Amino acid sequence: MSVAVTGRRVRLAIWILLAAVIGVGAISYAVITSSKPEPLAAADAQLVRADSHRVTSPPAEKAQLVEFLDFECESCRAAEPLLAELKKEYGERISFVHRYYPLPGHRNSGTAAVAVEAAAQQGKYQEMAAKLFETQPQWGEKTDSQAGLFRTFAQQLGLDMARYDAALADPSVKDRISRDVADGRALGVTGTPTFFLNGKKLTLDTEEQFRQLLDEAIQD
Repeated sequence: MSVAVTGRRVRLAIWILLAAVIGVGAISYAVITSSKPEPLAAADAQLVRADSHRVTSPPAEKAQLVEFLDFECESCRAAEPLLAELKKEYGERISFVHRYYPLPGHRNSGTAAVAVEAAAQQGKYQEMAAKLFETQPQWGEKTDSQAGLFRTFAQQLGLDMARYDAALADPSVKDRISRDVADGRALGVTGTPTFFLNGKKLTLDTEEQFRQLLDEAIQD
């Protein structure tokens, strides 16, 4: 089997997983709406906030692609290789922005988001996010807390562990994640990953369609 054919099948698997999100969206939404944070009116929701994590910093921004993600979500992990390519190709023109959206159906997704935000306070957002996606098969779908494993990852990244532990205990860290969830919910996010391009929620079918939308968004 050729490398090209294998690559296309991997891409197809990614989009199948993304499509599956739509099918379970109603279930995920029902779970989310039974928990915190407090509902946020659509008029008060913000797609990007001042403290949102921008994973690319184009010198002259032509578009914004916002992703609501869950580090325990298999579809989010499956999409990462493609998104890495897109960041390389479009990162000089498009701001790629991450928002937290841990689903309550995932036992450790909230814990993972807190760990990533604690790392972000030491300038290691992308490194910790990448580590959690890389190791997701090791800790995802576990019923017991994986906080200890995440702390090990923080040590491996060379973080100041006193500061890391303090961030884990800081209510403002969880509040920040809850705010992302509230924004997402008000904007119509019902599963992960969910993408918004220049404020418009995307319904994606293929990689080619995704690239076409990005190309159109950066046209003068």
